[in-house]
Amino acid sequence: MLDRLTELLFDFAFFYPLLMSYLWMSGALVYYYRYERGRRYTVPPELPEYPLVSVLVPCYNESSNAIETFTALAEMHYPNYEILAINDGSSDDTGQQLKMLARTIPRMRVVQLATNQGKAVALKTGAMAARGEFLVCIDGDAILDHYAITWIMSHFVHSPRVGAVTGNPCIRTRSTLLGRIQVGEFSAIVGLLKRAQRIYGRIFTISGVIGAFRRRALHSIGYWNELTITEDIDVSWRLQLAHWDIRFEPHALCWILMPETLGGLFKQRLRWAVGGAEAFRNYCRYLFSWKERRFWGIFIEYIASIVWSYTLLALMLTGIFRLFVDFPASSAEPFFASPYTGLVLGLTCLLQFAVCFFMARKYDSNLGGIYLEIIWYPLFYWLLNWIVSLIAFPKAMFFSGGKKRGRWHTTDRGIGSEPDKNILLRQNDESNEKGKTKW
Repeated sequence: MLDRLTELLFDFAFFYPLLMSYLWMSGALVYYYRYERGRRYTVPPELPEYPLVSVLVPCYNESSNAIETFTALAEMHYPNYEILAINDGSSDDTGQQLKMLARTIPRMRVVQLATNQGKAVALKTGAMAARGEFLVCIDGDAILDHYAITWIMSHFVHSPRVGAVTGNPCIRTRSTLLGRIQVGEFSAIVGLLKRAQRIYGRIFTISGVIGAFRRRALHSIGYWNELTITEDIDVSWRLQLAHWDIRFEPHALCWILMPETLGGLFKQRLRWAVGGAEAFRNYCRYLFSWKERRFWGIFIEYIASIVWSYTLLALMLTGIFRLFVDFPASSAEPFFASPYTGLVLGLTCLLQFAVCFFMARKYDSNLGGIYLEIIWYPLFYWLLNWIVSLIAFPKAMFFSGGKKRGRWHTTDRGIGSEPDKNILLRQNDESNEKGKTKW
């Protein structure tokens, strides 16, 4: 009996990531051939109307990034939009910089909060001050592509059921191996999952760095929840549980900064993992609701990923135990000791990245240069995500009471926080030369 249980654990530990990889690749390829193939992001669709869009930018200590972010926003190729900068009690000179920028950008307004209230409150304040029915939300250190708003609005104007659209974050901090691996991760993991989730039913989260909302949809669920550590995951689940449709728009590019140190990366991933576990804790009751059956895939995949993490922990502890105690080996162990096991997983990983780089090549022509470095992803990032999952799940389920407001913290935005300028220059050149939006 014990031998059979151990064998099942070994089988699950091996076949679960293998199965999910091919499942995500299949769904993503279906999405690509239905919605992306043959389309250039620099040539957005013509819309029957161009409603007023309010771009909300919550800022906390963004003095080193504000000018770049808002200068790019002032050059959007969309005819009808306003910019709202929300200074959430910054302790540096962000407030002064935003006031200066507002004097040179006519469509920009600044909302000043006296004290740091957190991103959720800042977004809610911006939504109350916005004039538009549609809200595009980006971070204060992000660079939005010229045509991103038009691509996003193509979903809203053609379907009244669409409550939110999540864009396509692209990493621009590439000065270290960690940074370059994250470039591949966002293309091959984040982009892959969002494409596949859109095909299979529900999207796990609207990207916090580039997400758009219909105000009426937000109002129906009470806007963002300030008592959760990741307001983007929480609002995504609540919108879909209220039967609003969420779309993924890969052509809506947003260039972002990411951590390039181990400490910054660990804190970020732990926060994401705790936020996902909090969302599961708060809404798992819908797992048994037939009305929410399209959400079952998200629930089941999340549960399976947590079980997989603890399965690996159990197998690791069993291996350590056998170093000191004579314990009979499972019949499954010779298979896992075989070099072919790692070869299958490694080839599947490379295939997954190849598929994703194929789909994302038109957004970032530099992806091919980091393909061989991606081989380090399973070794490092799988280990990191495994560790944060083990920590985050019990922390969210038993030690996070949901009574404290989520607030800003100092963020690691890459060593030197200096993006690859060639990427942004290429983006701007293509936006200016390859096509013009017709209004």
